[in-house]
Amino acid sequence: MNSLRILVGAETYPPDVNGAARFAGRLATGLAARGHDVHVVAPSPTGRPGVEVLDGVTVHRVTSRRYQPLEALRLCTPWEAAWETSAIMARVDPDVVHTNGHLSLGRGVVNAARRSGRPLVATNHLMPENIVDYLPLPAGLRSVFAGWMWQDLGRVYSRAQIVTAPTPRAVDLLTERAGLTSAFAVSNGIDTERYHPRAAGEARAGDGTPTILFVGRLDPEKRVEELIRAVALLPRDLPARLEVVGDGARRAAWTALADELGVADRVRFRGHVTDDELLEAYAGADVFCMPGVAELQSLVTLEAMAAGLPVVAADAMALPHLVRPGANGELFQPGDVEELAGHLARLLGDAALRERMGAASREIVAVHAIDATLGTFEALYEKVLDREPVLAES
Repeated sequence: MNSLRILVGAETYPPDVNGAARFAGRLATGLAARGHDVHVVAPSPTGRPGVEVLDGVTVHRVTSRRYQPLEALRLCTPWEAAWETSAIMARVDPDVVHTNGHLSLGRGVVNAARRSGRPLVATNHLMPENIVDYLPLPAGLRSVFAGWMWQDLGRVYSRAQIVTAPTPRAVDLLTERAGLTSAFAVSNGIDTERYHPRAAGEARAGDGTPTILFVGRLDPEKRVEELIRAVALLPRDLPARLEVVGDGARRAAWTALADELGVADRVRFRGHVTDDELLEAYAGADVFCMPGVAELQSLVTLEAMAAGLPVVAADAMALPHLVRPGANGELFQPGDVEELAGHLARLLGDAALRERMGAASREIVAVHAIDATLGTFEALYEKVLDREPVLAES
């Protein structure tokens, strides 16, 4: 296709460490590598506005402020986001706009695009329920406020020509809770070639103890406490260790839980790691576990699958789209720690089973290659530029 000038709105963007930020970074740099002139509007990591060029992408940073309960993110005020995104829109003059959020910054991007008549694509990565726990609201009002946020998301995204979400389940939520009548699934995509499974019979690093890996924010909805409790239920004569990669509000509490349950010697909290260290963590693991119950896709689960790992995951939200019980892993009912421990014990004790399920993970994840995702979005950009209707798949 012809080269386009594309403006990507991102409520969170690298160096932020979360799935939405990683997707936005991957989308922007991937499109730039395909010859497009890509501009990103994102909150400033320092708070001050400015412009920088990263990996061939022009990143316009908007004034932001830190919200203490959400230390990993910078938030923009509605008035600053509206004024600055409008000015950036006029300066960049994009052919097409692709927002990845509907909060202050995303709303500013959407409104500026609509006022200037520019084609607009919108992608949702947000579960409002993950946000309300960090707001100073009485517990009884949180579900009410989450419902309002879904409706607000629907109002903002109804202004887009095309709305997408990363999985069929995430699309269902847009119709059920946000009231949108048309949306369809486009995988976030990953660079599957970056992840390499350990060869059959290849020795592990370290002492050879089979390793369970978790990667993600250490926040309540990830429910890592269930994984730690499951490790405590494993037979002591079954070699096993748990590596926890990531940081967040619950790290101290979950570290204390491991100590309380007598498994501190089996659980290692690594905090944030570099990209190379993350690749090494995947390559050195034997089983990946995702106990979270609010995953709209779970990029880290896709990455683990690309690294050839069997996956044990909660039977919740979009995770059943990735894990096929008996094929590439197992699902457990959230809260059923004994079921989770049973799945882990079976995999940890059977190297041949891990190898077979890991190979299946590699096959399943192939359809999530980033090139396919980029190609799909390029086709969508062409359609909105031509003002063609785009219908959701039934």
